[in-house]
Amino acid sequence: MANELDVIALPDGPFDGRGQFDANLRAMLAAAARENWRGIIWSDPGFADWPLGERSVVDALQAWASAGRSLVMLAQSFDVFERDHARFVHWRRMWGHIIECRACHGPGLPQVPSGVWTPSWFMHRVDVERVRGVCGRDPEGRRALRERLDECLRQGRSAFPSSTLGL
Repeated sequence: MANELDVIALPDGPFDGRGQFDANLRAMLAAAARENWRGIIWSDPGFADWPLGERSVVDALQAWASAGRSLVMLAQSFDVFERDHARFVHWRRMWGHIIECRACHGPGLPQVPSGVWTPSWFMHRVDVERVRGVCGRDPEGRRALRERLDECLRQGRSAFPSSTLGL
């Protein structure tokens, strides 16, 4: 029987709706593990509607995670994680050494785009409210999204620590 990671193809082209967005994210995670992607950037104003609390998503992240990997997360705010993505928060505590979280929010700062960037594939949610966008391996699309991400990363600050130390 084929492993689930082996059968999910990376989508290419426009997508419309939450179901397709979630399926694209799951396909990306499967490809990341299958193809041993070293670096991924996730970006969203708040990640409220991403399926990061689902067991299957955390399992796929676990299959991908290893030494030499990196996940950069960029948001305006990470407030929803403790409340809505508890499984991801637990996984993040174990793998905090491969995850960098940056917040970009404030007057004069760029709007954080919603999407996923990798060196070989991207997904850009152009209309967050209606969950519409485009994904694929197109170099121009990847470059355009990366330029927006880089601007936010340059002006962002460290956020969402993997643990909080108290007295």
